[in-house]
Amino acid sequence: MSNQKSKRDLVLGLLDSDNPDSYIPAGFFTHFDPEYHTGQAAVDKHLEFVEYTGMDIVKIQYEAQFPAHPEIQHPEDWSKMPVHGIDYYAEALKVIEGLVNAASKDALVIVTLYSPFMLAGRAVGNERILEHLKTVPEQTAVGMQAITDSWLLFIRECIRLGVDGFYAATQGGETNRLGNSETFRKYVKPFDLQVMNEINEKCTFNILHVCDFTGSYDDISQFLDYPGHVVNCSLNVGSKQFTPDELSEMFNRPFMGGLDRLAVISSGNPEQVREESLKLLNGASNRFILAASCTIPGEVSWDNMRTAIQTAHEFADQR
Repeated sequence: MSNQKSKRDLVLGLLDSDNPDSYIPAGFFTHFDPEYHTGQAAVDKHLEFVEYTGMDIVKIQYEAQFPAHPEIQHPEDWSKMPVHGIDYYAEALKVIEGLVNAASKDALVIVTLYSPFMLAGRAVGNERILEHLKTVPEQTAVGMQAITDSWLLFIRECIRLGVDGFYAATQGGETNRLGNSETFRKYVKPFDLQVMNEINEKCTFNILHVCDFTGSYDDISQFLDYPGHVVNCSLNVGSKQFTPDELSEMFNRPFMGGLDRLAVISSGNPEQVREESLKLLNGASNRFILAASCTIPGEVSWDNMRTAIQTAHEFADQR
């Protein structure tokens, strides 16, 4: 019976296309207030959230800010981008170690993994990274490689501490940024793949997250060959609305998502959340994780997320 298995086993069962479990996992992610970003307070708040909502995956929010580098203003300055050592990530790694120790026996523990492009935006500003990628990409790539090398140190330490995988985000290919352009394919995607190939080789469960937090997509074909055991993205691409099963087939892996992070899950009441969740569940296959398209705003009631998760679990029991 599904309810005799651990959450870990139930989620991993999605990866067995020949024998999927009838259980439908669910999970939603949100940022906590700043006082819960570090130390034991962060560990405890993550555990409280997971227990209250009943979600099936422990996803660790990465709250440390990649350092700003205001000295990088001109193309030649990208050679000054340092490779930050493992000490820079010490606070985040303490939280990760605490949650692995507390939760990994029953559930998969994964870590939010921003892309090198996203970290570059934090280092020099989103406008500058876009401008330099478009006008001086080869020089910009020198700094992007330094950021990637630094990030790989963090990733390898997370793996050493025992995480099961990562929630690996990609940005830069949005319609309002680089789209599916040659610039994206030559100067953003290769750095994405450096980190994603690393985690794919060494981890049990990685989620490819095509992030629409800052903009939507007219085309997602540039991501089809990205690794990841599960894909999480919006159902809306350009003028087309896909179903979870269509996206699962397109990416050739289970789909996670279905609920727009700024729609009913955020603005509705629990009964409306339940109704919207049931609409999705009735049209989805077994290889599906009910979730949102991206992180839920921090002010949203946990009760909405709890209701969606309970609806998924009850739906599976009734099939």
